[in-house]
Amino acid sequence: MIAGDAEVAATPEAVRVLVVDDDRALCFGLTGLLRRAGWEVSVASTCEDALTQRDPPPDVILVDLRLPDGNGLELLPRLRARAPDAILLVMTGHGSIDLAVRAVKQGAEDFLTKPFEVPILVALVRRALAKRRGRRCVSHERVRAPFVPRSDAAKRLEEEVARLRDVDCSLLLLGETGTGKSFLARQIHTLGARSGGTFVDLNCAGLTRELAESELFGHERGAFTGADRAKVGLFEAADRGTLFLDEIGDIDLQVQPKILKVIEEKRFRRMGDVRQRSADVRLLAATHRNLELGIASGRFRADLFYRISTVTLTVPPLRSRADDIVPLAHHLLAQLSEGADLTSCGRAALLAHDWPGNIRELRNVLERALILRRGDEPIGAKELGLSAAPRTLDPSAPYELPMGDATMRSVERDTIRRALDLEGGRVEAAARRLGIPRSTLYQKIRVLGIGKPRARIRSASDREGSGAA
Repeated sequence: MIAGDAEVAATPEAVRVLVVDDDRALCFGLTGLLRRAGWEVSVASTCEDALTQRDPPPDVILVDLRLPDGNGLELLPRLRARAPDAILLVMTGHGSIDLAVRAVKQGAEDFLTKPFEVPILVALVRRALAKRRGRRCVSHERVRAPFVPRSDAAKRLEEEVARLRDVDCSLLLLGETGTGKSFLARQIHTLGARSGGTFVDLNCAGLTRELAESELFGHERGAFTGADRAKVGLFEAADRGTLFLDEIGDIDLQVQPKILKVIEEKRFRRMGDVRQRSADVRLLAATHRNLELGIASGRFRADLFYRISTVTLTVPPLRSRADDIVPLAHHLLAQLSEGADLTSCGRAALLAHDWPGNIRELRNVLERALILRRGDEPIGAKELGLSAAPRTLDPSAPYELPMGDATMRSVERDTIRRALDLEGGRVEAAARRLGIPRSTLYQKIRVLGIGKPRARIRSASDREGSGAA
């Protein structure tokens, strides 16, 4: 089901979209909508149909998680292998936090819960396309109108980056998801001695071992099923330039020593090839994970960690940069829509929010607000949707995922908060309600910056440690 059908202006760009869903009504509606946007649309009702499409690889794939012959979640890496450059968007009428997180880990760009608003979907697709094809244009725009930070935390980070101008060693960027580590990596490349070389980036989250090796080192024809032609890897493509590995903490353990070898020896082999190739690459890496804990648990190699962390920078979360929130919002609005502004209530709402999703969440909120506002009116608190009134919770009510067009991270945060409220702040009981381990819930509480039930969470933790819980 599609909610809020609206006329969509046609665009001259040639975009191929594959819709994978067995709901005929939804496919019919999406096909008409996206064709009105000027895009080519094909439909597959099963996993098998999606994998046997003989048309040119799609630019965008919309995948339902429940299909007649399989799980859409398991289909994602297979689609990624057949169409490495496609933007994957997941749709489902049966939302859950676990599914959403796993879908994004498998390479999905975003997660949509049915019914979804048509303008939100179209804006999401266009944003993803612009992110993939227009990075250079966006980068140029930022050069013309750079954001000047006001907070002390951001100014200190800028000073540290400036001192790296003549440094050519590996560098590790640490920070929460959405803090702008990718943009900072591009800035470091632009300022450095390799600025004349190529900047290549790869998000390692959700990549299987085979796909990670193929992306990084390339492969020869026939190296594996489906390898019908040779492919240049990213190390090779970034020769004499910079390779940025985002979320390196998620890279497969078997791939890690091969990355280390390229960094140290500047040599590698393509998959299915015996010939040694060379690549002189500066490696920048980023993660929101604690890699030292990963080393202790055996998920990350200590030798690779020490090699990539020659210099380490920590990107501050948005909540510690209160002075930057409103200026940054104006900066993003100028990129998204010329002349867009905020009301005083809108600015107050931005300052009152804790921004667990950081800059990425801020941008998503502003994009959504631009879609929901009337005409060219300034954006207020209502359009931002950040100050919903508290709900009266019924412990006997069935547990449901909040619907609507919020970001996946905000949905996850709200869901955990509700589970904690329903269980009186008891983490162990909330973890059982959510169907996840208690340790995982503690980690999510920390990463998502959930503060409302924090006092009760600590007391519950203390009781558990003393054996009372």
